[in-house]
Order: sequence, then C-alpha cells, then structure tokens
Amino acid sequence: MKYRWSIAPPQPALAAALSKQFGVSPLLAQCLLNRGHSEPEAVARFLEPRLRNLADPFALPNMAAAVERIFAARERAEPLVIFGDYDVDGVTSTSLLLEVFCALGWSVDFYLPHRMDEGYGLSQDGVENCLVKFPGTKLLLAVDCGSTAVETIGWLKQRGVDVLVLDHHQVSDPAPAAFALVNPQLGVPPSVGGGVVPPEGGTPNVRPRPATFTELCSAGLAFKLAHALVKRGRDLQLAGFAAFDIRPLLDLVALGTIADLVPLTGENRILVTAGLERLNVTRRPGLLALKSAAGIEGEIGTYEVGFQLGPRLNAAGRLENAAEALQLLLASDLAAAEPIARALDHRNRERQQIERTITDEVTGAIRVRFDPARDFVIVEGQLLWHIGVVGIVASRVLREFYRPTLILGGDAEQWRGSGRSIEGFDLAAALRECDDLLVRHGGHAMAAGITIAPMNVGPFRERLNAIARRSLRPDQLQPVLKLDAEVTLRELTVERLEELARLAPTGMGNAALQFCATGLRLHRPPLRMGKEQQHLKLHVTDGSDIREAVWWNVPKNFNPPASFNLAFTAEVNEFRGNRNVQLKVSDLQAA
Repeated sequence: MKYRWSIAPPQPALAAALSKQFGVSPLLAQCLLNRGHSEPEAVARFLEPRLRNLADPFALPNMAAAVERIFAARERAEPLVIFGDYDVDGVTSTSLLLEVFCALGWSVDFYLPHRMDEGYGLSQDGVENCLVKFPGTKLLLAVDCGSTAVETIGWLKQRGVDVLVLDHHQVSDPAPAAFALVNPQLGVPPSVGGGVVPPEGGTPNVRPRPATFTELCSAGLAFKLAHALVKRGRDLQLAGFAAFDIRPLLDLVALGTIADLVPLTGENRILVTAGLERLNVTRRPGLLALKSAAGIEGEIGTYEVGFQLGPRLNAAGRLENAAEALQLLLASDLAAAEPIARALDHRNRERQQIERTITDEVTGAIRVRFDPARDFVIVEGQLLWHIGVVGIVASRVLREFYRPTLILGGDAEQWRGSGRSIEGFDLAAALRECDDLLVRHGGHAMAAGITIAPMNVGPFRERLNAIARRSLRPDQLQPVLKLDAEVTLRELTVERLEELARLAPTGMGNAALQFCATGLRLHRPPLRMGKEQQHLKLHVTDGSDIREAVWWNVPKNFNPPASFNLAFTAEVNEFRGNRNVQLKVSDLQAA
C-alpha cells in the first residue's frame, strides 16, 4: 500500500520552552505538541495521568436520575436486570456492574443477547426473551446498547418496565424515551438543570459535561456509574459503601476501553494507565487463566489487550453467545476459570479460520472488479457469511483497499453487517442518509452495524458511494502515514526511547510514535526471515550510526534502493541481557 507521508511541522521555539519547563528532551516536547498539548497544565496532566483528576461522575448527562432510580430499586428490594452486549466492552461493563451491585446490596441478574438469534443491541427479540427469563422485571439497565432503541424502549415502557441506558454510541433523533439515558453523546441544552428526576420519570435536564466524557466507552461509563453509586451511598451513610473500593475494577475498565478502540486520551488515558497497572497485578482468576491461555508471560500493555486478551474474550460472542466470556470474568477460582479460558482460546482459533476464509473470498471478489476512481465505499455481502466475524473482515478489507467498508452476512430474509471507516468519512452519519434502505443501523463515525434486506444491498451500495463521492476528496482515499518528526539515528538511544515511553499507553487517539530518517543506505545486505522468507531484517546507516530494522511482509522481489528514506516505530529490544534499539519499518521510499 502506498502511503502519503505527513510529518508534523517542527515547532522549535515551543518545543524548547516545554523542554526547559518540564525537563524533557526537545523530541518529547515536539511529540507532546503534535498531540495538541502546549499549555503547561495540559502537559502536566498528560505526562502524569492520575485518578484524582477524573471528573465528577454526576457531570454525565442524566447520571443523577439513573442513580436515584437504582437506589429506589434497592430500597424496595426490586430486582434489577442488566442487559449487556456481547463484545468485550459490553461483557466487561456487565461484569463490573454485577460485581458492584452484588457487593452493595442490590438484587441483580443479567442477560446477554445471542448474536445470531437476537441480533445487535436492545432488540425486540432480545428483550422479549429477557422478560421471559426474568418475569416481573420492572427495571432494566441496558449497557453498551440502547441509544437508538426507540421502538423497543417504547414497548418496554408500555409494559411498565423502566429502562436506564448506559451507552456511548450515537443517539437517535428522536432519542428513545428511557427513564434515564446516560450517554456522553447527548448535547447540553441551552438551559441546564441539575439532573433531578422529573415527577413522571421522564428524561431530566442534563448537567454540563467535560468534553473528555465523549471519549468514554461503556466500560468507562460503568466505572463512572459505580463511582456515582458509591458517592451517593456514602452521602446516605449506608452500610458497606464507605469501605467499598472501586479501584480494583480498573482492570476490567482497561480491557473494555482498549478493546473497544476508543481514543486513549482525556479520561480514558487516566483509566487505562491505572487499569493496566491493576491488570498486571490482578488476582482475578478469570484474567489469570486468560493470560495463561493466551501465552502471555511478560508485562501486559495495550498490544496484549488488543491482540491477545480481547480477541479471546470476543470469540464467544462472535460465534454464539458471550455468556462464557462473562462466566470467565466472574469466576471465583482458577479451577472454574481455566476450562473456560481454554474453551475461549479454542473458539478464537475457530473464529480466526472462519475469518481467513471469508477475507480471502471477499478480497478475491473485490480485486476482480475494483475501480479506485469509482468505488469510494466497499459493500460486500453473501448468504451465510458468518455475521460474527464480518466486522473483523471489514477491518482487513479496509486495510488492503483503504475504503470505508461494510461486510454483510445472514440468511435469505435479512442480512446483518459491520462497517469500518476511514478518517474524514462519518459512517454513522452516512447510514442515517440511507435510513429508508435499512431495517436498522447504529454505531459511530468509524464503526457501525446495519441490518438490511438482501434486495436493498445494491441500491444501498450506490447511495453510500454517492455520499462518499460527495464528501471525500480523492487524496483522502490514500492512507496517510503520520510521522512525529524527522530524526537522526544518533537520537534513537535506549535512554531516549525510555523517556518517550512517558507518552504511553498508546493506541487509538494517541498513536504510537512514528519517525522518519532520510538519506539512509544499507550497512550490509538484507536478510530474509520467516517460514516463507516474507520478512526482512535490515541494518541501516546514515553515515554516522547504524541501527537494526525489521520489516514484516515484504514482497519477495523487493530490493531497497541505494539511498532511501525510512518511516518506522522504534523500540528497545532485549535479547540475552542486552538492550538495543530496533526499528520496526512502516514504509520505505527512495530518497
């Protein structure tokens, strides 16, 4: 794939000022500026993320109303049912809240929908089956879903069920008539009230919120709800609340936040930093068993969560029902946890095989007819493609063709699919323009889900492409490689990389540092690596210093030019007690 390199403009004066004020290198100061941090207070908070800097949970829209209704249920010994979602964010949120409610005196049960039978989110089929399982339910807490479930929540309301929604996805217009909709995407009305429950239990006025709340996923919102409940319980001087510590829940928050690919900035940066610390010392049996099943022996960071723990937790929900993943997180000892972790590992391997098969079919079909000048969006569907993996397939197709992509599967009556988007194309907004062609849809700018009748797939593809051609420039269809700075090899020392690690945890919204070095040449001939000789090891020099570089999945016929520019990430490699700098190549261009 050919990249457009975009090097952040150097700001030497500002970088020098930050460097002096905070005692950091000019390179780290420049990287902070690249991430929008120039004010001393913002820089200090970014470099030292602390739990004490989290905002008041009651600043979230409708949090006060939700908390009062939940406490009313506790007072009346009224059962509460958590209706979760089947991905990592939904499962960790559900597990976290079950732990809190059970410990603090609520009568609580949970329901996780079946992806194949009940579909995504707070579906009509899902809630009907939930009420059959828990007859007499009067309070339902929808977690990681519900923000567009207008009809379903209306149906529940007619049956005397109060619905609380704790979700971070975009809200429909009109919004569902939930008793309280706790969602940071809600706008703040011109006249801001205090979040008090109105007499008839309608949606209250909302409080103003910090902009960082919009970055939270449902695991973060669940932690906020737990915090709000504990604060309220302490105000009421209820037994057990004063001693309850919510910090051990942060391992679950880190899992859900990283796996849900929300920006690791603002409040999320604080939660994930503290959560990874907890995750690395957790005694939670389910996570210890999962770590063992994934073969993780060292420290757990964003990579291990995103590519090893998260996919295994996701596997059950992708193929059938997420109950196994939740049972794992709730397991009380290793004897109960280990067989579940092994089963999830097996399901994950099964999921990978299904995913590879469908990906090969999709990419093969697209290559035959793909027209870069015409096809601004890719929409592919086929009867019986497994709907549990279409989102992952969409991500892989997007990486190859760099187009907003929706992959669909299902049966003869309805197809369901997942979409992934590129920078500059709001997928959720585009789907709203196709509302008449869809049975349902929901999500956010970069990822969304749909249900569609097979006969509408063609018209849907055409309209979505028309929207994309109207809103995207051709140059936006070429991926951009965003580079923090041009550096010399001499700057890349072990000590410097350890300092730059202060920008961690990196991920969505806080990308791993990428640099470039120019005018390089090979110090020695490249070495082919891997079972199929598909990788390259290079030793590159700028005439003064030499660094080792590795480049994954390089075409067999590739030969580096005599002089080249290299884009890369840099990390400290440890081998037999020695520590040295290794470059991970992102792209190579002739100088």
